[in-house]
Amino acid sequence: MADDDTPLQNRRDVLTFGSALGVAALAGCVGTTDEEGDGNGDSDTYTIGMIDSLSGSLADFGERNQRAKDLAIDHINEIGVKDRDLDIIVEDSEGDVQQGVSAAQKLVNQNSVPFVIGAVGSGVSVSIYESVIQGTDVVQLSQNSTGLSLTDHPGLLRMSPSGRTQSIALADIISEDGYDEVAVTYNNDEFGESLFDAFEDAYEGDIVYDSAHDGEQASYTSLVSEMNNSGAEAWLCITYQQEFATMVTNMYENGYEAQLYGADSNRGDTVLEGTPEGSMDGMKLVEPAAPKGQENYEEFAAAFEDEYDEAPTAWSAFAYDCVVTAALSIQAADEFTGEALGDVVRDVTRPEGEKVFTYEEAREILADGGSPADINYQGVSGPIDFDENGDPRGSLVVMEVQDHDYVSIEFRES
Repeated sequence: MADDDTPLQNRRDVLTFGSALGVAALAGCVGTTDEEGDGNGDSDTYTIGMIDSLSGSLADFGERNQRAKDLAIDHINEIGVKDRDLDIIVEDSEGDVQQGVSAAQKLVNQNSVPFVIGAVGSGVSVSIYESVIQGTDVVQLSQNSTGLSLTDHPGLLRMSPSGRTQSIALADIISEDGYDEVAVTYNNDEFGESLFDAFEDAYEGDIVYDSAHDGEQASYTSLVSEMNNSGAEAWLCITYQQEFATMVTNMYENGYEAQLYGADSNRGDTVLEGTPEGSMDGMKLVEPAAPKGQENYEEFAAAFEDEYDEAPTAWSAFAYDCVVTAALSIQAADEFTGEALGDVVRDVTRPEGEKVFTYEEAREILADGGSPADINYQGVSGPIDFDENGDPRGSLVVMEVQDHDYVSIEFRES
C-alpha cells in the first residue's frame, strides 16, 4: 500500500498510543447498565451500543473490530468524555439479518442506547436501520458496510466507503490485466448484488457467466464447475471468507485454474487457513486503504501490533474511528440523547473545522468552548467527512496473493 504523502496541517503533538494501553478481554468489554436498562448506565459512564459479527462467516471482521474498539475505549477513557467514561454494550449479529435486528431491538428498546455502531454485513446494517432505527432519534453508524444501498438511507451513516469504488476498480484492473471476458459469482444478498450491479455497469468486457450463490454451503462444486465451463480465464468472486475458502478448495480439488479477483470481503485468515497452500497465488483483491504514513494511523497500528502481534486492517481502523466519532459526538452534544447526538455527529468530521488527529486534540477544543464545527477529526482510517448521504471519503489498495499471503501492490484514489 502506498504511503500518504499529504503534509499534516495544524498538527499538535499526537498522543502516543504505546504499549501502555491495556485492552479488556472480549467478555469484559460488554457495557453495564442500571437496573432499569437506561442507556446512560450509572452516573460515571455514557453507554452506547455496538452490533458486531462475533461469530459466523464475518467473524474475521468482528475479531479485529473488537480489538480496535478496545483500543479506542482505553484511549478515550484515559481522558474522559465530559468527565465520564465511555462504555459499549456489544451484541453479536452472527452475520445474520434476523440476529442483527434482534440485537438492535435489545440495544434500543431494553438498553435505551442513543447511539449504535453496527453492523458488518450491508444487508444486516440496512435491515437494522429499516426495522429498528428509522423513525427514531437513535444514531446508527456502520463500521464495515460497503453495500451501495446504504447511500439511499441518509440517516444511516457508515465509516467504510461505498463498495461502488471497489467494483469500478475491479472492472478497471481486470481489463488492464488483459481479460475481455469474465465469469462472476456473487453472494445472494444486498452486498453481493449491489457490487455486482456496479461491476456490470463499469466493466467494458463481456460477462460470460454470472450467478448468485447462497451463503454457508458445504460445497460449491457445481458453481465452480459452471464457471469453468464458461471458458472465462478470469473469475470474480464477490462473497465472504468462509464461502470463498470453500470455493477455492473445490476449484483446487477439481484442477480448475483461473485468474481470481475479489472484493474486501474475500480476504481474511479464514481463507488462508481454509485453502490449500498456493491455491490462490496471483489472485488480486481490492479493499479500502488505511492511510499509511499518516502519524496517527502509524501509532494506532503500532499499538495494535504491540497488543495483538498482528497488523490491523483498514476495517480495524474504521471500527476505531466509529468509537472516537461517537465519543466526540457525546462531548460536543448538549445532552446525551439521540436527537442531540444526531445534530453533531456529522459536524465533528467536517472539513471546515481545524484538523485534529486524535481524540485528545479534538476534546481539548470542545472542552475549551469550541463548537462541533470547530473540529475536523482526521481518523486513523483517513479523512471521514460524511456527505449528505452519510458516506465518507475513501481510498483503495490492491492486494495480491503471493506465497499464500496478502501483499499490497498498488494504491488507488477512489
